[in-house]
Amino acid sequence: MLTDFSRPSARNRPAQRVRTWGRAARIAGGALILATLAGCASTRYLMQAGVGEWHVLRDRRSIVDVIDDPKTPESLVRQLGEVRAARHFAWQKLGLPDNDSYKSYVNIGRRYVVWNVVAAPQFSVRPKEWCYPIAGCVPYHGFFHRSAARAYARRLKHEGYDVVVEGVPAYSTLGWLPDPVMSTMLRYGTDELVAMMFHELAHELLYVPNDSSFDEAFAMTVENTGLQRWLAYRHEPGRFAEFERLDAADVRFARLLRHTRERLARLYAGAIPRARMLRKKKQVFARLARRIVRLERKLKVSTPVYNRWIREGLNNADLASVGTYYNCLPGFERLLRREDGNLPRFYAAARRLAREPKAERDRALCRSPQRMAAENSPATPHAGAAPTASRADPAAKNRTAAHRVRASAPSP
Repeated sequence: MLTDFSRPSARNRPAQRVRTWGRAARIAGGALILATLAGCASTRYLMQAGVGEWHVLRDRRSIVDVIDDPKTPESLVRQLGEVRAARHFAWQKLGLPDNDSYKSYVNIGRRYVVWNVVAAPQFSVRPKEWCYPIAGCVPYHGFFHRSAARAYARRLKHEGYDVVVEGVPAYSTLGWLPDPVMSTMLRYGTDELVAMMFHELAHELLYVPNDSSFDEAFAMTVENTGLQRWLAYRHEPGRFAEFERLDAADVRFARLLRHTRERLARLYAGAIPRARMLRKKKQVFARLARRIVRLERKLKVSTPVYNRWIREGLNNADLASVGTYYNCLPGFERLLRREDGNLPRFYAAARRLAREPKAERDRALCRSPQRMAAENSPATPHAGAAPTASRADPAAKNRTAAHRVRASAPSP
């Protein structure tokens, strides 16, 4: 959903070093244009999607032309120069697609290119999903205009959902269109810009619809390995050490959020009166807020997105929007080690797994598949509970087979 989930940043470091946490949620808007291939949404929504993507593609310029333009600021020249070199490295050394993606640049002219709406039922940690051709089912709905995203979020909230609206600094169309480097990506620093590009190119190499945990962990493995090898190639291991330090902080926060989701899933499955469940839900989120603050102090980092969540009031949608990044990552890292770090062999092994049923992929790669199944299964109705919006939704039964949080997939 990308979504601007800024990773933890050292408190004494410049703001541009903050790294996006919701990596493929960055690509969430990508299927906005893909959604126009099917009549799966209102005409008005499809029009804003198509027009928004058209503007992005219309306004892009070749990176070579931007670098050669004497009016281009020197800071942008430096960043795009590194992007250009890293793009060639991605093809030559990492085996990532050699296509027109990330060979052009576009100035979006605003802080985010897309805003995502994420929603979850009042008593469920499983997000609402929207299904589209090619991208599959994803747990967010993207808009090129913030006002439209907020209006849609208000409607969902009125229907009984927990809702959050998040900005998306970049997205990918999975190779269907020539994705440019966007101005909204630049403020995260050169390392994150390069890592983001490796990540999105990995999605173009391999993407399994309806399995965000697989997709994100695969792309994260390629991203981290690619950045490490890129910085070694550039003889800058110190930069990777800092990147790894912040990534380790990401893992700590992800573990905290995962444990909270598991606790809430058990709560929501309990047959207790609605009023009592609401009180316990509030207590769980209050405890999570305190633990986030304590962890920030312990690690000496700042997490802007979590701090904003706390200010605005934590809810199920917040947890749903970051729930998929780390479940299968250790499995993919083991797979890469098993292949002796050989990326072509690793890609071939991942493709073989992609052809297996989802249950087989989970058993081979993912941490605690039983927990994940419990987390994503429909909650048992509890005594005295009013029907939630998801239960009233006639499409809800069709979403159970593709229940994973889709922070990594493109979404309209």
